[in-house]
Amino acid sequence: MRMSCLGLLAGALGIGAAAAQDPGKCPQLPPDSGLTWEHRGTADSDFCRALRADGSEAFGLYIAAKTPFEPKRGDRAEPGVIDGQEIYWYRAELAGKPDVQARETLVRLDDGRTVHIWLQAPDPNALAPLLQQAQSMRLPSTRLSSK
Repeated sequence: MRMSCLGLLAGALGIGAAAAQDPGKCPQLPPDSGLTWEHRGTADSDFCRALRADGSEAFGLYIAAKTPFEPKRGDRAEPGVIDGQEIYWYRAELAGKPDVQARETLVRLDDGRTVHIWLQAPDPNALAPLLQQAQSMRLPSTRLSSK
């Protein structure tokens, strides 16, 4: 349900099959990740998708002053670390896809913007490697969100 706001966000930013490439606006990925960034942005936000060689999304993120995601303590799942900052991943639900393992988290940047990160795994066994990939990126001047 909460993940549906990501579809609205993607539509508002005009994200489609031919999205522009501007990896400089997206966090740094490890060189050996095999991922590349697809980027769309506005004057005050950036939407980045980490893509595998086959074009499928490994994870995505939205950087802005405000994000549509509001974590709920009852949805806390796995603890994690992103760029040295401790975070919690939160369970999300996808309408019509009860078996998909979806997770979201927030990280606050020093400049006051927030990074909303999400991912979807087809099953529980695929979740841990996706979390590891998302946690391996380096964010610009991160500070743990208070949420």
